Amino acid sequence: MSFDVAVLGGGPAGMAAATEAAQRGARVVLLEESPAPGGQVYRAPPRGFVIRPDSDARAGNALRAALAASGAEVRTGCRVWGVGGGVLVAAGVAPAPFRLDALAPDGRSFHVESRALVVCAGTHERIIPFPGWTLPGVMGLAAATILTKAQGVLPGRRVVVAGAGPLLFAVAWKLVKAGAEVAAVVDLATTGEWARAMPALAARPDLLARGMAWRAGLRARGVPVLSGARIAAAEGGAVLERVRVSERIFDCDALCIGHGLVPATEATRTFRATHRYAAEDGGWVPVLDRDGRCSVPFLYAAGDGAGVRGAAAAPAAGRLAALAALHDLRLLDAPSHAAARAIPARAHARAARAGAAMARMMAMRPALVAAIPPETVVCRCEGVTRAEIEAACTDGATDMNQLKQFTRCGMGPCQGRLCGEAAAELVAMRGGGREKVGFATGRLPLRPVAMDALLGEFDYADIPVPAAAPI
Repeated sequence: MSFDVAVLGGGPAGMAAATEAAQRGARVVLLEESPAPGGQVYRAPPRGFVIRPDSDARAGNALRAALAASGAEVRTGCRVWGVGGGVLVAAGVAPAPFRLDALAPDGRSFHVESRALVVCAGTHERIIPFPGWTLPGVMGLAAATILTKAQGVLPGRRVVVAGAGPLLFAVAWKLVKAGAEVAAVVDLATTGEWARAMPALAARPDLLARGMAWRAGLRARGVPVLSGARIAAAEGGAVLERVRVSERIFDCDALCIGHGLVPATEATRTFRATHRYAAEDGGWVPVLDRDGRCSVPFLYAAGDGAGVRGAAAAPAAGRLAALAALHDLRLLDAPSHAAARAIPARAHARAARAGAAMARMMAMRPALVAAIPPETVVCRCEGVTRAEIEAACTDGATDMNQLKQFTRCGMGPCQGRLCGEAAAELVAMRGGGREKVGFATGRLPLRPVAMDALLGEFDYADIPVPAAAPI
């Protein structure tokens, strides 16, 4: 089926982009892997679950309602595993409509085509390895958010929350409100870093007030907040029992930890769009113009997948990208485009200032990588340790593709999403920096999928066997 605009990802940017384009008469399809649009921040609870609404739930519900009324075709529960078309055609062939290959909730494979593609793929969490990080009971801040927001489940009874950025305090406060005992909040950022961020945060006094209320609420309940500190080790037998922070030990049955967010650029990298490394934006990001246009014609990116700026800035970014797509497709004339983009452009600039301050606080911290002990596993899927990565560098691996070839690091089911940042930083520490180390070449499938879902049913009689060559 062919559309004017396809939107990959149903977070706040994707919902806003699809809504904007559909409301202006374009044929739009949005593909989202979760059962309902919303992304991480505005994640909807499963059908039948009753979760007490908060400000995030209300904002998410408003975006979902607008999307439902827009006329856009929304396909949820669909895992997009392949992209094609655009510039991904045979040499000498003109660019073709974009193609997205996906699996439906029933396991059926299907594809859609569109004249323009807006990628709103969001982020994945960065966790820098430390001793004990593979113990059951250690999880990401995003995983804890999903448990509490979408399922109403606590990650543990006594929890340590650690890492960097505003999600740290949001998770800790939600856990306290949900009935968990938060043993400590371990914040990588120093009080000085927070003080330097305050002028930018003041651009969004509503968000600033909410963050300050979280911190005040935690302190009022006697939760220790350790600034400028990191988890030295997670310890226990078969499961997590305690965490070590410098000289202090906190008994706990869960550790929720996150060292920032990394833009999900698998799709834009596969299309060979130009990217740049910007630690303050979360890492590798596509090079965009002010409206979200990539270097590939009719390919756009918006939201945190195009550079971490937070959920507040994402809807405006999605609307700007949708308007740019409509203008480029000649579905919106230049005067109408200029008038329509003015309001979301102002909204994005205002929200992005505060988001950028938080993104800087969540940027990669090389000292964390330098502290990884040699025997610590970095790539959990393939069991690759720091020592093995260092040995590969000694043997001549100088970029991420070579590291994969030497060690299989990043070749497991997570496809490098969990280990890629730490591994790349370890290679970069040997000389050259992150730009030189680069990123793993974008390849299909973008997400792990079962082979039988793609191949269907067949037996050996269905396989064409060429006749034997004459002797």
